[in-house]
Amino acid sequence: MPSLSDNVLTVAQFPCLSDNYGFLIHCESTGQTAAIDTPEASAYKNELKRRGWKLTHIFNTHHHLDHTGGNLELKSDGVLVYGPSSEKIPGMDVGLKGGDEIEFGGTKAHIIDVGGHTLGHLSYHFPKENIAFVGDSLFALGCGKMFEGSPSQFWESLKRLRELPDDTTIYCAHEYTSSNAKFALAIEPGNSALVSRAEEIKATRERGEPTVPSNLGVEKQTNPFLRCDMSAEIRQNIGVKISDSDADVFGRIRKAKDKFRG
Repeated sequence: MPSLSDNVLTVAQFPCLSDNYGFLIHCESTGQTAAIDTPEASAYKNELKRRGWKLTHIFNTHHHLDHTGGNLELKSDGVLVYGPSSEKIPGMDVGLKGGDEIEFGGTKAHIIDVGGHTLGHLSYHFPKENIAFVGDSLFALGCGKMFEGSPSQFWESLKRLRELPDDTTIYCAHEYTSSNAKFALAIEPGNSALVSRAEEIKATRERGEPTVPSNLGVEKQTNPFLRCDMSAEIRQNIGVKISDSDADVFGRIRKAKDKFRG
């Protein structure tokens, strides 16, 4: 896969496991290189070798094995492992929480609490570069399963991501977009922006191309999990009561997606 460059960082994206994406971010001026999660150590080693980069950091979003499984194999002298302080991250050197800020290369990352998929899940937002690595908290047209958190916690997390600028590029961890599009269309078929995006996604996948990264502004227009308090059509189609809170609506959408077989 091609890499994306900006003034400070180069982002390299490549497939891992069955449907994960691996990410490396590199600062040419300092030579620092970070892995965003480590689904598969061999894929990262191959990409590092191909590009001539030396790994210096690992930024974990949460503790699941398909995000931390390569930590110990990739960790060597000088490699620092960062992750949620409240979760068991293999080889972790620096524990983080929402609101923290870390320096990397010639820029800074803001740490966002996006708990819900797991309790301590974090996102790494680089505001200068308008990019965010969101793990399994937010997907293109979807969000992660609610394994550990509550609807209220997860909804508040997604609202924090939704507050980022519309031009933010969102790097999520899995290629789930085609199935997410089918569900989104099932509960909001009248959304013309969604209909158009679903057609684009179908064509993209038929060409064998990734649908990741995505654009946050587009997600706000089309992702049902960001639209709990925006779309009357979604609320009607999932049987929301007048008394239901926005968090309740999110919880209903999440349960509907868990059962969806379209």
